[in-house]
Amino acid sequence: MPVIAHDRLRGLIAKLLVASGASEEEAAIVSRHSVAANLAGHDSHGVIQIPIYIDRIGKGHIVPGAPFEIKQESPTSTVIDGNWGFGYVVSERATKITIEKAKQSNVAACTIVRQSHIGRVAAYPLMAAREGMIAIMTADSGRGPKHVAPFGGTEPRLGTNPICIAVPSALGEPLVHDMATSAVAVGKIKLAQAKGVAIPEGWIVDADGNPTTDPNAYGKGAVLLPLGGPEGHKGYGLSAMVEILSALLPGLGFGVEPTGRHNDGCFLAMFKVSAFRDLDTFNQEVADFAKYLKDTPPQKGVDEVLYPGEIEQRNEAVRRNAGVPVDDKTWSQLKEMGEKHGFGDAFAA
Repeated sequence: MPVIAHDRLRGLIAKLLVASGASEEEAAIVSRHSVAANLAGHDSHGVIQIPIYIDRIGKGHIVPGAPFEIKQESPTSTVIDGNWGFGYVVSERATKITIEKAKQSNVAACTIVRQSHIGRVAAYPLMAAREGMIAIMTADSGRGPKHVAPFGGTEPRLGTNPICIAVPSALGEPLVHDMATSAVAVGKIKLAQAKGVAIPEGWIVDADGNPTTDPNAYGKGAVLLPLGGPEGHKGYGLSAMVEILSALLPGLGFGVEPTGRHNDGCFLAMFKVSAFRDLDTFNQEVADFAKYLKDTPPQKGVDEVLYPGEIEQRNEAVRRNAGVPVDDKTWSQLKEMGEKHGFGDAFAA
């Protein structure tokens, strides 16, 4: 498994995207977000996705240079149509607009439709938290293919439907919780397939409804389970609410579109902390709260208690210095695409 310096990896990804039709600005945004996911340790949402994006460009499912269209707005709200542009590009711009509105009006929200995969959801609430906002974002695959069965069911009717909340703090970085409402994100199944390793029991059931640890059962009738294991009705209920916020409210509807075009619908809301409390006081209290949680005596077999988002901060510190590990299958795919465009030697060790 090659380990690549993060800045080199970002440059290689940007070069592949430009060669595939993206503008340099789009390529810079997509590569930055993708590698940032790897730096945080979320390899399932990192550069492993790039071959998929390039394939979607070729199919016309992602439209480089797509117009960013505001369909409706007020001082506190924005309805955005991405016209099938890169999700990273559309959602980053939508986040910046919503931050500015929240600065002026104390609260703001937006919905987004017709954009491609947005990657790690935390990226956008973190932008707002660094500006003194509490931010909540939900996402859904719209009417694209579904992956998750309702609690007790055997057919996929829901997306993995992530939700993220980020909060400013005096910890040096915001406190953030980013999670799928399924037992696991689809990308982690694909990562296990790429690495050739088994997955934990409780992530998926096979086509016959039986638990399995074989990641290759996914794609052959297996479905993901909702978060919560035997208490999966909780993850299922939360997922249904995320789908309403991210698909029904933006106007995507529900069910599956026959073309299978991936369509990340999003809902993003922000609250300016200083409209409620002094920001510095709040930030310090959040930091004190996080330390209070960390001071909990750990259970047997647990080294320490972490606060939400701490593991990602640690991963990034390590990988910025040591480099980003890329699984052999993904690296081979990236190198092959580089060779196709005449710069395969750039992927030499």
